[in-house]
Amino acid sequence: MRRRGGFTLIEVLVVLAIIAIGVSVAAVAYDGSDRDRATREARRFAGALEHAAARAQARAETLGASASEGAWRFWRRDPESGRWQPLADDDTILAAHTLPAAMRVASTGYSGQEVAADTIVPFRPTGRNEPFTFELTSKDARLVLAGDPLNRIAIVVPE
Repeated sequence: MRRRGGFTLIEVLVVLAIIAIGVSVAAVAYDGSDRDRATREARRFAGALEHAAARAQARAETLGASASEGAWRFWRRDPESGRWQPLADDDTILAAHTLPAAMRVASTGYSGQEVAADTIVPFRPTGRNEPFTFELTSKDARLVLAGDPLNRIAIVVPE
């Protein structure tokens, strides 16, 4: 009897498993460029800011956003005392977020004025908010998140 040449099913499966492991390791090792990470974080923050503005209107409450160093946080203004309290009842979109190492974010403007980096930018229940800006920086990227009175957030790359 003549024997045919070829691979057994086991040999093919072993090769596929080795390739799959190699691709998985490469995908985990490749996290993209610094600019890509900064853009991803800026989009994430922009979505959270828009969500906070919509939530302030929907629940008739004053919310706020602040950013300093490598993190951002959302706040709720207590209607009785007028003090800002950390927002603790939203553990998804509006949860405090720490940026990857070497990235920084700060508030830079509110109502056309420069502000301190840790200023709380308010979102009013009426939905009519002042324009504001936050700046996200990393080693290779600088992005500005600009909010308009209609609560839209634009991500701008300054020149």
